[in-house]
Amino acid sequence: MKKIKYIALSACAALSLTSCNDFLDKLPDDRAEVNSNSKITNLLVAAYPTASNIMLNEMSTDNVSDNGKQYTTNLLKEEIYRFKDITDEGNDSPRQIWNKYYLAIATANQAIEAIESMGSPASLKAQMAEAKLCRAFSMFQLATTFCMAWNPEKADEYLGLPYPKSTGNSVNDMPRGTLRELYDNINTDIEAALPDVSDDIYSVPKYHFNLKAAYAFATRFNLYYMNYDKCIQYANIVLGTVPTSVMRNFGPYTVFGRVDIGNRYVMTSESANLLLVPAYSLAGRAIAGGSYNRFDHNQAMASYETFWVSMPWGTGSSNNTLYYATMLYGTNQSVAFPKIEEFFEYTDKVNGSGYVHIVDPVFTGDETLLCRAEAYALKGGEDNLKKAVDDMNVWIGTHCKETEGPTKRPTLTVDNIFSFIDGLDVAPALPDGNRDRSMRKALHPQGFTVAEGRQENVIVFLLHMRRLETIFQGLRFMDIKRYGIEHSHLIAGEDAVTFTAGDLRGAIQLPNDVTNAGLEANPR
Repeated sequence: MKKIKYIALSACAALSLTSCNDFLDKLPDDRAEVNSNSKITNLLVAAYPTASNIMLNEMSTDNVSDNGKQYTTNLLKEEIYRFKDITDEGNDSPRQIWNKYYLAIATANQAIEAIESMGSPASLKAQMAEAKLCRAFSMFQLATTFCMAWNPEKADEYLGLPYPKSTGNSVNDMPRGTLRELYDNINTDIEAALPDVSDDIYSVPKYHFNLKAAYAFATRFNLYYMNYDKCIQYANIVLGTVPTSVMRNFGPYTVFGRVDIGNRYVMTSESANLLLVPAYSLAGRAIAGGSYNRFDHNQAMASYETFWVSMPWGTGSSNNTLYYATMLYGTNQSVAFPKIEEFFEYTDKVNGSGYVHIVDPVFTGDETLLCRAEAYALKGGEDNLKKAVDDMNVWIGTHCKETEGPTKRPTLTVDNIFSFIDGLDVAPALPDGNRDRSMRKALHPQGFTVAEGRQENVIVFLLHMRRLETIFQGLRFMDIKRYGIEHSHLIAGEDAVTFTAGDLRGAIQLPNDVTNAGLEANPR
């Protein structure tokens, strides 16, 4: 039996209310505290989305399974898990994601137009850069949810999304365009912004597109966009000569309980956090909190696919050097590392009413390092594979203890990665029981190639690292779409629902009111 730390799960009442609420109470002020009092700078506080796509994307991945009909769920989790078109209209629904992200884009456009109306003075270059990055970021987040993954072979066929560039544009009146047009527009905004990004105008830069956050965004985007040299170039700016300086030091976390781990994980003082984005969301409760736990990351998933699966750094919850392995909380039905916790903002403490928040570390040094490693691996060749493995060893150095019982922290090489992965069975898309599960999944890359053997095995290992690093944040779904990783959502008493390579359901359906207004729906 694996060890899980059990806790009582409820709303924020279980989460040390004073510390959580105090933390959130500071967010609006921190975000508004800038060195300039200009209206434009203050306006840009609202150019970040107040909704999160975590729920939509995470529940679409292979990180979740069915615990059985005896457990509760909610409409949104069930609809996503079943890959249905979604009718729910709550905070984490397609409707709210669409509205809040496009509202953030409208605010960014308002700031851009205001700067232009003032003659685009040099004193507002940093604000213009932030506005363009905010616009690009919201469009990128919408793209990763409502569009297929970038595929240069199908980029003129796949649908994009309306990309408004002025406050006069109505999204409903704009064509969706192609995926190529969408990614080209995002790229144009990023490239225009990067030279002028500055940390000097913020007192708390990590709630804004500071320099490292901007280049981390550019790193991930260019990885998805298959510009591997740019991905590496931009990652180098973030990581510098000492990558560990912007990576999470898990050592101090080991003495904390769940509440303190969750608080520390999203603090501005944590060097790994490059951009923090608060949102109104139930993801902390429904994805990693154990509520509505019929469909969840359960003990079987942890044991056979994620945290406790046999890896060179250890197996299970004991004698495992992986820090995550001994910092999991929940129940057999819901096993989570507390990275996305629920924070409650009270509007009426007497009646206990208010708003549920999460704080998402959208860009981190750790994930940026893995982006660079993947770019090296995808470039191919022995030298690049070695560079990828060098980065993977840096990740292991910060994510694994030196020893845990008889187990020692591994040092990876291309050779021992190849041998390890080669010794594993490939998990079928539809497992016949838990013993069929594996961290090794077949790859069906969408619009690019991966050579069998050494390159493929390094990438399979690296994708598992990315799976652990990004779990409960929804990013696994883009890895699944990019690599055509087939998986099944098991449903008690019913046929499983299988997601296949190039599956059109990878583009989550647009909100009903959007398609009813005339915008073209995603094909099925």
